[in-house]
Amino acid sequence: MAAIPLHRTLAAELRQRIRSGQLAVGESLPSEAQLCREFSASRGPVRQALAALRDEGLIGGGQGKRPVVLDAVPAQPFASFLSFTRRAEITGHAPGQRLQEIALRRPDATVAAALGLEPDALAVQLLRLRLLDGRPAMLERMTYVEQVGRPLLAADLDAGSIYAFLTAQGVDLHSARHTFDAVAADAVDATLLEVPVGAPLLRERRLTTDSSGAPIEWSDDRYRPDVATVTVTNTRSVRAEGTRTGPAWTGEHPGGAARAEVAGA
Repeated sequence: MAAIPLHRTLAAELRQRIRSGQLAVGESLPSEAQLCREFSASRGPVRQALAALRDEGLIGGGQGKRPVVLDAVPAQPFASFLSFTRRAEITGHAPGQRLQEIALRRPDATVAAALGLEPDALAVQLLRLRLLDGRPAMLERMTYVEQVGRPLLAADLDAGSIYAFLTAQGVDLHSARHTFDAVAADAVDATLLEVPVGAPLLRERRLTTDSSGAPIEWSDDRYRPDVATVTVTNTRSVRAEGTRTGPAWTGEHPGGAARAEVAGA
């Protein structure tokens, strides 16, 4: 197994300190010289790690000044907005997955309508449990239009990110609309997420479209509330008023960026 680059190890450690509150918002980070001594590193990897945190919006400052913590929620690109695996890695957790079922069948009327399918059209549907550090975190109920989903029937979906797999297949995952609400755990949720029936869950419903606007995926993802939270921050810019949704994934939309976070308990 290839060794993890030192700058990624440094960035992950600093990210964890910020997320845990060890480095609070408004607090200065150690100087570059102090970080070099602490991690037995040269200035190159330290500066790369700090640049990564700046890109995520976690720290600010520079030009001879020590970086200051700006936020505990990292901003992330569209790719991580769709990928649970990438979100988990960015926030310092080990992702995992266990496929429960996958089938080619007719979806129910609500899902078919969301995907613009005819009543007798087939789609690929799957149920997959997602893990954070080995613990149940989220249950995915995903439906793909047949031509997009068929390669998944023969894929190893316990190996990692479906988003990464589909992207490698050339699927045009262009944009997504996310709707968040709360639902009570049903019997399947309760068994797989290890919560009581009726326990509150954070639900994310996602409709993904290609660059022509054609729907290709509908997903109903249910998170344990002790491992996922959503924070909304409203910001006003000179161009438009926007809303950023966070704790930890982001996607651009007209008027702002959306952010959310998977946070370990």
